[in-house]
Amino acid sequence: MAVNLVNVEAVTKVYGTRALLDGVSLGVSEGDRIGVVGRNGDGKTTLIRMLAKLEEADTGRVTHNGGLRLGVLTQHDSLDPAATVRHEVIGDLADHEWAGNAKIRDVLTGLFGGLDMAGFPQGLDTVIGPLSGGERRRIALAKLLIAEQDVIILDEPTNHLDVEGISWLAGHLRARRSALVVVTHDRWFLDQVCTRMWDVQRGAVHEYEGGYSDYVFARAERERIAATEESKRQNLVRKELAWLRRGPPARTSKPRYRIEAANELIADVPPPRDNSALMKFANARLGKTVFDLEDVTVQAGPKVLLRHLTWQLGPGDRIGLVGVNGAGKTSLLRALAEAARTQGDVQPEAGKVIVGRTVKLAYLSQEVGELKPTLRVLEAVQQVRDRVDLGKGREMTAGQLCEQFGFGKDKQWTPVGDLSGGERRRLQILRLLMDEPNVLFLDEPTNDLDIETLTQLEDLLDGWPGSMVVISHDRFFIERTTDKVYALLGDASLRHLPRGIDEYLERRRRVVESAPAPARAGGAPATPAAPAASAKDNRAAKKELQRIERQLDKMSTRETALHGQIAESATDFDKVAKLDSELRELVAQRDELEMRWMELAEDA
Repeated sequence: MAVNLVNVEAVTKVYGTRALLDGVSLGVSEGDRIGVVGRNGDGKTTLIRMLAKLEEADTGRVTHNGGLRLGVLTQHDSLDPAATVRHEVIGDLADHEWAGNAKIRDVLTGLFGGLDMAGFPQGLDTVIGPLSGGERRRIALAKLLIAEQDVIILDEPTNHLDVEGISWLAGHLRARRSALVVVTHDRWFLDQVCTRMWDVQRGAVHEYEGGYSDYVFARAERERIAATEESKRQNLVRKELAWLRRGPPARTSKPRYRIEAANELIADVPPPRDNSALMKFANARLGKTVFDLEDVTVQAGPKVLLRHLTWQLGPGDRIGLVGVNGAGKTSLLRALAEAARTQGDVQPEAGKVIVGRTVKLAYLSQEVGELKPTLRVLEAVQQVRDRVDLGKGREMTAGQLCEQFGFGKDKQWTPVGDLSGGERRRLQILRLLMDEPNVLFLDEPTNDLDIETLTQLEDLLDGWPGSMVVISHDRFFIERTTDKVYALLGDASLRHLPRGIDEYLERRRRVVESAPAPARAGGAPATPAAPAASAKDNRAAKKELQRIERQLDKMSTRETALHGQIAESATDFDKVAKLDSELRELVAQRDELEMRWMELAEDA
């Protein structure tokens, strides 16, 4: 029988006149991996702070098993700004001691990309004070994971991690023996890691067995039986349930609650998007040209991020954009946005961006735009437009759209200055959609949004007719809202990945595995240094690198064209077979060229 490690008995917590938690009783046992979900402001963080005894309950009690080793990652770290990364993460261990510890090596490689911590100015000896909030948070997470814990409590651990980092963290936590309680809005992460869910709602905590998919199944069934939720909310749950049940097996976990009832519940729910109808409407709104890039080079200062890029964003395209940090995802969107703003007058460093004449772009950046703090929420939305056409005959008033995004009638009269970070993010998205754009660029749109708001945003985007590019580390959101995934792999090129994020992670693993072994701690090389290549050899390698990059660009363009032809010829089986054979051969050639590129890059 599993030992109970943390026990919560009849706990109540009141802020002002509102009870965030009202008579809650629950426990954490050995082996538990618990995901905590709920709307922003409903008490998720308060609950886990009380579990960790960082905050006291008004009534009731929280008890810990004797000698409990507890690790907590809060929203704000307690790192010493005068200390170095080495001191905080590794402590007083000598280089040969920590470098010989497989656990420490795994954590440093998983969170920082290698033992040398290349992203930090002085590696492990970097002083913490000047670092960004995201860098400090990764350091605090590394410090926690290196220690031995009985229970780990994490508040939004995936913030500031990229897709690779999130994938590594999920695998690391699955392999640990520690019990886990985690608050996160990352639904893919919840599905990968958790075996139980706590849903914090209106002062109560509802418990569910299984990961996020199982939670959605069980919640939809519970609402069907209770029949007390308003139809709008129930329909959204049914829609998400349908997407999970019909998705590929890797996206879902096996439901434990009434599979037959869940299937009956979604029998009449159509697919999330009618792609052919949306494409037809998008063509009518946009014409044939949206963005055409011809031999484009994108730079950030002296650094070349993208080289000789020829690519097309067409009407109705829904693109997910992933890649290593610093590869140029945001820079690419900014270059396109600047070309659209000036109708092609401002161009990248090299090459040409052609912008369709009918393009009306809305760009959601990572920075939340400032609004007059005394302005009311509804007024801020009505400043843009009173009504919005959502396509397919759907129209909403500013007030109705506010309600769909969690701003009820009372909240609509709240001053903007009193909103939380997540609420301001919601308002920013609202204002963009009210302007009726036909092209959307969304750069990390899921930041600060709770799961309920994310499902509402996904529902709006399902029926939105236009072209869209999404940059996000939220794998679930990318898979849910887009149809194609492109990646920037750090080699100054843009690649279409037919198998999506799974393919991206496989490619990144191959790159990491083929990279030279890092230097040992203390600076001693792991193997004797090879003789330096001659200047002539270097020039030859660079020349061949450039030739291969041009070939890869052409292959990427051809690969995209083949996928389009296959989709157009879906009913002509002979033609599809021929195109598929050509595609397989092209992919094999491309993989060989990529391996050769990596070999030459090391030589050069």
